[in-house]
Amino acid sequence: MADKEEYSTRAGIPIPILPNDEFSGPHPHTLPGEPPYTRGIHGSMYRGKVWTMRQYAGFSSAKETNLRFRSLLEKGQSGLSVAFDLPTQLGLDSDDPMSLGEVGKVGVAIDSIHDMRILFDQIDPSKVSTSMTINSPASILLAMYVAVAEEKGIDISQIRGTIQNDILKEYIARGTYVFPPKQSMRLITDVMSWCNLNTPKWNTISISGYHIREAGATAVEELAFTLSNALAYVNAAISAGLNVDDFAPRLSFFFGCHNDFFEEVSKFRAARKLWYDLMDDRFSPKNPKSTMLRFHTQTAGVTLTAQQPLNNIVRVSYQALSSVLGGTQSLHTNSYDEAIGLPTEDSSTIALRTQQILANETGVPDVVDPLGGSWYVEGLTKELYSRALDLISEIDSMGGALAAIETGFQQRHLHESAWAEQVAQDRGELKVIGVNHAIHDKDITNMKGQTVNPKLAQEQCTKLAKIKSNRDNDAVNHALDNLSQTALGQANTMEAILIAVKAECTIGEIMNSLKDSFGTWMAPSGF
Repeated sequence: MADKEEYSTRAGIPIPILPNDEFSGPHPHTLPGEPPYTRGIHGSMYRGKVWTMRQYAGFSSAKETNLRFRSLLEKGQSGLSVAFDLPTQLGLDSDDPMSLGEVGKVGVAIDSIHDMRILFDQIDPSKVSTSMTINSPASILLAMYVAVAEEKGIDISQIRGTIQNDILKEYIARGTYVFPPKQSMRLITDVMSWCNLNTPKWNTISISGYHIREAGATAVEELAFTLSNALAYVNAAISAGLNVDDFAPRLSFFFGCHNDFFEEVSKFRAARKLWYDLMDDRFSPKNPKSTMLRFHTQTAGVTLTAQQPLNNIVRVSYQALSSVLGGTQSLHTNSYDEAIGLPTEDSSTIALRTQQILANETGVPDVVDPLGGSWYVEGLTKELYSRALDLISEIDSMGGALAAIETGFQQRHLHESAWAEQVAQDRGELKVIGVNHAIHDKDITNMKGQTVNPKLAQEQCTKLAKIKSNRDNDAVNHALDNLSQTALGQANTMEAILIAVKAECTIGEIMNSLKDSFGTWMAPSGF
């Protein structure tokens, strides 16, 4: 995109970067790349750099996922996004009794640095941006990634990527949390501090509205709860002694994109203005990047149907288009078979091709904020902004996001919104093609999702036993004791976790050491 000197339609009509007499009509007073960034955080948007095509992938073993990663990179994917299995997300080893039946099922199983080495075999971390959807054990997985990069001789100050590291939305919507809120926030701010000094190009947190939306939130609730959580992280980091400009430029966001086309475009535009106004009003940062909302988008998994699954290709395409028209920085397009099982390589390829067609054939990236100035989009942007700000103010009056979570406030909102959506579908007021409208007597396809090796769990356990018998267990015990004492004190936990990872401690051993010091917690359900 960046090498084009002039932009025009297929018929040869020039495309201006700003409104002019030839393209007359109402348009906003602010310009793309200018505060409050409603129209985009960059003046040229995708003319300068097309969004990162970051397809989320991970299943079974590290070896199989590595093959999928390399296949996607060879086909033109520009960033990696790692899905971890449920035991890894909860910080459990594959041989833990609680892991039974879940190893490798919804993502890749990572037990130790050995698995991380295999996961990134023949992949250069200095040349690819890597996102990891991991929360409670986020610092452990980041430490493994850093250690592997160091083993490859890479300057870790040059690695780029993101760990989700967003524990508040886990308490609200997703449930893969372990530690109490105060200790969880300590781990997050420790990562922020450590990365500020050691990996300045790494995004230390991806504040996620995606999972909040998947749990039933409306677009307004997704905006309000996500940005309220973000404010809590900013306050926690400042309380931990960080200057706002030391970490805020590396904050990133993660939103879902659903079927209401114009509402989703307007949601993204409203999010940028909201974040700018909130950061500017409350924290007065000096670095302009501290007020810019940079975000990744994933098309909505909850909108995919097992009935007539090929229809999902169309749903994903429209959602991808609204994400790009809304100005996303990176994008994952879901595979059409995800309501049936893990995506196959063929369906993952079609999902990637959907983005590539959008980027290279439609002409959409040539136009900066093409819906800016639309009476409907501008009005809807303003209304979403206003309603989300009202909800943020209500959360503020309760003492902020964490205090509201402890009362079940956000959780109750999600239950009520999800129920209202389901009732509307059941009554036929909200049409879903193939489910309650345009139904076939029988399914038109006979497809299966990606299968997972049924022997994987035993293979992982066998490998773990071998690692534990061959490693220096005195070094392991010393590293775990050091981590436990660090957690009880005031020092940064990230350095102690890195030492433990390099000593071949497993994710479960490291988490157990932290549990001994921090304890565990159960969030209120909101009922």
